[in-house]
Amino acid sequence: MTPYVIQRAAPRHLDGARQIMLDTFYRDFGYGYQPQWHGDVVDLEGTYLLACRHTLLVALHGEEVVGTTAVRAHGPKSPPHPDWLARLYPDGTTAQLFRVYVAPAHRRHGLARDMVREACRFVAECGDYRSIYLHTDTRVPGAEAFWRSLAEPVFDDRDGDPDHLQTLHFELPMPTACDKPH
Repeated sequence: MTPYVIQRAAPRHLDGARQIMLDTFYRDFGYGYQPQWHGDVVDLEGTYLLACRHTLLVALHGEEVVGTTAVRAHGPKSPPHPDWLARLYPDGTTAQLFRVYVAPAHRRHGLARDMVREACRFVAECGDYRSIYLHTDTRVPGAEAFWRSLAEPVFDDRDGDPDHLQTLHFELPMPTACDKPH
């Protein structure tokens, strides 16, 4: 039996979830908190718990939050992403995955994959999304291989400059009826 539980976040989980996110920005991404990109982290409750069609999932080890995954009813923004990509994945009909992070001591246990699976179930339950989109910075070790194992790349925005984000955009398959919980 796994020592982990994945569930929708409750208010008591928000401080732990925020800590996982901030640690990831500083440790894994190396650029820290950026208000223009990370405003949701300041208001997790308003962004994910109170907003219709949004959710925040947490992976728990006992009572400790050790992983996060979020869904928002928004597509990519232009700028910084190309306008054609924003039109392809419009707000409202696009479920965008955000904040798929696992604390280092709890990686390699399938938590990210399980959280993404639960996020896709949430999307299926909503019933009115047409696509599931995400993007990742390929400079993060393991990120590209992980997402390629689950999703199809739709746009490679890498320019080769190690000082710039090396973004790869993906689409996940929409869950089918057999993927929905019974």
